[in-house]
Amino acid sequence: MLNRTEEALVDFKNYVIQQARTNLTKGKKNVDGNLYKSLEGFVEKSSAGLRLYFEMEDYGMFQDRGVSGKNKKYNTPFSYKSKMPPIKPLAEWAKKRNIRLRDEKGRFKKGSYKTIGYLIARKIYKDGIKPTLFFTKPFERAIKRLPDDLREAFGEDLNNLLK
Repeated sequence: MLNRTEEALVDFKNYVIQQARTNLTKGKKNVDGNLYKSLEGFVEKSSAGLRLYFEMEDYGMFQDRGVSGKNKKYNTPFSYKSKMPPIKPLAEWAKKRNIRLRDEKGRFKKGSYKTIGYLIARKIYKDGIKPTLFFTKPFERAIKRLPDDLREAFGEDLNNLLK
């Protein structure tokens, strides 16, 4: 019934996902590819009409919008107030990439990945996570042109319905 309108929403969704994935690849935020792979959009028909929504890994929202730290503030609703980020995932991240501490001569220092996880968590707690807007920017660009596309598509669907 609203075939052209649905097509316009699908085009919108595809554009946003493609641009967000491109931004992730350019911005070096696609370290293990999980966030990239998790980006999805859906257009669903229901009795109430059409519904469009997007999904991604939970941490994608923090990468996109950023998180204010104790010392450094960003224009974001998220912030570290009293708790540091969890150490274990950061330690695992460092281990996967073989990130190790070095002394002044460049030799590897003693210390576990848990230590590195703690140091990274402390740095994030203090300085936060700078917003990348990898998803927000393509979404806002697509929204600006969506009303015209939707109006045209809905008009076509309405004409077809009235015929």
